[in-house]
Amino acid sequence: MTKKEIVKQISERAELTQLKTKEIVQWTFDAIVDTLIRDGRIELRNFGVFEVKRRKARKARNPRTGEKVDVEPKNVVTFKPGKEMEERVRRMPSIPSMPVVTGDDEDDDDDLLEEQGNGKKEAVEAGPPRVAKG
Repeated sequence: MTKKEIVKQISERAELTQLKTKEIVQWTFDAIVDTLIRDGRIELRNFGVFEVKRRKARKARNPRTGEKVDVEPKNVVTFKPGKEMEERVRRMPSIPSMPVVTGDDEDDDDDLLEEQGNGKKEAVEAGPPRVAKG
């Protein structure tokens, strides 16, 4: 879902223009960011907690060249869902637009492949699922 779709949905429910709703939604996002910058944490009851954490400097590897690189320390935003969100998501029968993984397939080779932007699939390490950022 995009911000535009959120604006459309809220404007219909609130019977406001999309222009006014867009402004309100942007004010909300700005307030969240401003609070994170000022306080480092914002708790939204029944939704979750956003928190700024400091990642330590580390050594990494350029996947194309294999060359070791230094990664500087940086601030990142983490999110921990609230109990209500956690429970509602847990009860979902499936994730929209994602295949259901049953774990009982013997031919799980595709689980170790990831589709790239060019339509090709490349091998990935098995491990915890990736979380989309954005």
